[in-house]
Amino acid sequence: MPYTTAEQCINLFLVSASTLDAQREQLEPFQQQWLEHNAFDASPGQFINLPNAQGHIDAVLVGYDPNQVLTALGAVSPALAAGDYRLAAVPDGMDEKLLLLGWSLGQYRFERYKSQADNGARLHLPEALRDQVQSLQQAHFMVRDLINTPPLDLSPSDLAQACRDCGELFGAQVNVVDGEALENDYPAIHAVGMGSDRGPCLIELTWGKDEHPLICLAGKGVIFDTGGLNLKGGDRMLHMKKDMGGSAHALALARLIMEQQLPVRFKMYIAAVENMVSGRSYRPSDVINTRRGYTVEITNTDAEGRVVLCDALQRACESKPELIIDFATLTGAARIALGPDVPPFFTNRDELSQALMQAGNDSADPVWPLPLVDGYERYLHSHVADMTNCAPSSFAGAINAALFLRRFVDEDIPWIHLDIYGWNNGSRAARPRGGEAQGLRAVFQFLQQRYSA
Repeated sequence: MPYTTAEQCINLFLVSASTLDAQREQLEPFQQQWLEHNAFDASPGQFINLPNAQGHIDAVLVGYDPNQVLTALGAVSPALAAGDYRLAAVPDGMDEKLLLLGWSLGQYRFERYKSQADNGARLHLPEALRDQVQSLQQAHFMVRDLINTPPLDLSPSDLAQACRDCGELFGAQVNVVDGEALENDYPAIHAVGMGSDRGPCLIELTWGKDEHPLICLAGKGVIFDTGGLNLKGGDRMLHMKKDMGGSAHALALARLIMEQQLPVRFKMYIAAVENMVSGRSYRPSDVINTRRGYTVEITNTDAEGRVVLCDALQRACESKPELIIDFATLTGAARIALGPDVPPFFTNRDELSQALMQAGNDSADPVWPLPLVDGYERYLHSHVADMTNCAPSSFAGAINAALFLRRFVDEDIPWIHLDIYGWNNGSRAARPRGGEAQGLRAVFQFLQQRYSA
């Protein structure tokens, strides 16, 4: 839909508690009285429509917290009346791109199953930033849409088709391995997915020019996680459509790289399965093979994410990239450590840690490093196989999962693993309830800084 010209839009003025008095002095006396009558104090998320002398609304004052760039407009965008708006001025020290993106994130609606759509308010985007903001918005919405889609309408093959559709937009090649070929070449992915009538697959997307540096992306694509024979309780299973969130992040990052023409070539590997209960389900005490040749004793079928991801990581290593990044909704322990909003990451290169943290801070998408504690390798010991998939202790759950994955990454390849939650338990400013992108902007900004300098 074309954007209304700036001159036709209602002006939005961001006002903080410290700038309210100065803003008030610029208003007409009757407008100052209007503010006082409505007790407008510029609290974050508070807004007030300002009438002009003719009684028409041509400006809105929006209260905001100068330390919260995404929520400045994101808090009010779903509440404003339908119409066309523009940001009249960018407050000192604020990132205009992130302000505009925050508006979009607050506007998100998952309306696939709604009988009537909500048109809502629209924001005029300045031409210089329009492509960047829309690209980030579409990537975020892709993550949210894929996570929010019920598993009835998102099978492993449907996820593969979403990858094909995205790849076609940008001239990428997509290959899908399933059936007997998957069983032979990716035995861990097959073992987890064989309990479902909707067969598992390995999705590979390739893009870029040969002369550019090669990176690899990997994503956990567990379409739905019942826990397998270690069955989850109903309350824990309710949101397990989000367990493919890692694959949604990998695909959205791939889209950003392609759409914004980052000078890299990449291969993306998504392990797409359902962890279901049937007579074919893999069992606790089973010993399964992996693509790398290691054997894994299954002590908990609900620790399936690391099992499918290990085959994808091994395939990534075979491409000999200069960097591997994976996303996975892997452990509840990560949420216990850092809560739902800040995903931890692990890396085998200390110099990558500070760079990714800084990129997260710069993009208002915080991530935080956790250590790969070598001494905890003892928790992966198995008496019958090369390793176990789930430690006998509940201690250091996120670290133990990352250590498991590290065994499938060549030591000479830099690697970053993000353990994301991918979900908002309730609606907040710029974060509506449901699927959420976490670490996406941080990683993309990290890649931009690494490869566009």
